[in-house]
Amino acid sequence: MKKILVTGSNGLLGQKITERILAQNDFELVATGKGKNRYPIKNGYTYHEMDILDAENIDHVIGMYLPDAVIHTAAMTNVDTCETEKEACWALNVTAVEHLIKACKKHDAQLIHLSTDFIFDGLAGPYREEDEPSPVSFYGESKLAAELLLKKSDIKWAILRTIIVYGVVNDMSRSNIILWAKGALEKGNPINVVDDQWRMPTLADDLAEICLLAAAKEARGVYNASGKDMMSILELVQEVADYYGLDKSLIRPISSASLNQAAKRPVKTGFILDKSVKDLGYQPHSFREGIAIMEKQWNLLKNDA
Repeated sequence: MKKILVTGSNGLLGQKITERILAQNDFELVATGKGKNRYPIKNGYTYHEMDILDAENIDHVIGMYLPDAVIHTAAMTNVDTCETEKEACWALNVTAVEHLIKACKKHDAQLIHLSTDFIFDGLAGPYREEDEPSPVSFYGESKLAAELLLKKSDIKWAILRTIIVYGVVNDMSRSNIILWAKGALEKGNPINVVDDQWRMPTLADDLAEICLLAAAKEARGVYNASGKDMMSILELVQEVADYYGLDKSLIRPISSASLNQAAKRPVKTGFILDKSVKDLGYQPHSFREGIAIMEKQWNLLKNDA
């Protein structure tokens, strides 16, 4: 049985990987994160606090457990915060990856790294794995820099690029666009939604699955790992309203420029998934299916509370 060490295990994707491994019992899991373990089930795996900004701590933890693969989910992902707090962004998104590369080389572990559609400018989406990156934000620059570190290294590595990850877990550190839209519309609050950006939203459960497929198959190289439905952000929110039978007249289309955000966003990203489907057996759900899965999980969590 392969041993997997996960960084950022308290986040949405990290918790989904824990949930998935405990359900199928096909990997030995070492979950690591900052602070105490937030996943409600504490048995069936190991949790160890690890600071991804501390090279010695990383080397110590990876050296202690000797995983076959490290799945690196921890990152600074708030695009505007990355633009205004560049040093912190670089430390979390680039320097931490340098530390992990060194430790994985020393202890002979595969490194599976999560990246983003924001390495592209959005002028020619959807993208293939080999298309030329051109980020328009500091967040995108930091994630591209981390990718280049991996590509220049001589370790066993795989990069999984994803887009707008959504889902629910027991202890949510923050919301996501589906929960935000649902919550606002249920209260009858009008919401402003951009109508000039296009994405392929990704169910966190699907992303967890491809992370483990990459570990099981010892994947090498870059793989696209998003959902399969292309839509504008406006269409995404309208789909949420349709699913829950909420008032779509509360949704106000606006332009990206009117938001005056600190960081620029790519216009149309999206991914061509053929390589991931063929090489890894990746089978993402449709967006509609994803909302239904999320709603079922949400109701189970409310009933357990």
